[in-house]
Amino acid sequence: MVLSRRIVTLSALAGSLVLAACGGGGSSSSGGITQYEREGDFAKGSADAPVTMIEYASTSCPACAQFHDQVLPAIEERFIDTGQVRLVFREMLTSEPRLAQAGFMLARCAPADRYFDVIDLLFSQQQAIFTAAQSPTGARQEFRNIAETVGMSRQQFEECITDAELRQTVMDAHNQAVEDGIDGTPRFIINGHILDAERSGGQLVYFWNGAPVMINGETVPAVVTEEIFVQLLDHFVVEATGGETAPAGETE
Repeated sequence: MVLSRRIVTLSALAGSLVLAACGGGGSSSSGGITQYEREGDFAKGSADAPVTMIEYASTSCPACAQFHDQVLPAIEERFIDTGQVRLVFREMLTSEPRLAQAGFMLARCAPADRYFDVIDLLFSQQQAIFTAAQSPTGARQEFRNIAETVGMSRQQFEECITDAELRQTVMDAHNQAVEDGIDGTPRFIINGHILDAERSGGQLVYFWNGAPVMINGETVPAVVTEEIFVQLLDHFVVEATGGETAPAGETE
């Protein structure tokens, strides 16, 4: 999986969207926030979880869609649903920024408890959106279909895409990610430190807090797969709690 590194600035996007903006929305956090979050972040999982994983992602980033399709379901089942990991999702505009911005606005327009439902739909329909965007009519109908799926009326959708204030909010979220030093998607911060990929011993491995991640005395290949992320999160849960975890691939 390759990071998407097409980073844009506020000025590069201003006034250039096929879809303008959406209104409403709010944080999906439940039960407060952790020390690693900012007010307004979207999150799932317990705020008391020992591990907080922040994901910077773009709904138009193919590698992000791959993560959400092939890796995240196992993370949710094993770690998020069991209270061990809290996932914080931060919006970024990479790959096809205009489509990503429209998608994030649509997600924010939905009821707060449907934000992640919209994000999931945007990833699952990513290729259809890309294809539609190449047509003369653009991707508007694809976004409208997603809006209807989560219970938005046609009028709500139309009002959603004309809210300039929320367009600015999404752009600000992207620019904040750039200020955070994030240069591609998907990127992850675990308990306050970026999970980096660096070369060590001739191979690309994961680094965290300035040192290679070591599991059972070995470095961890810097790939985004279900197996690797289960190993990583098992490791960080153990580090945070001093407890024991099940072997990779097993659930309690």
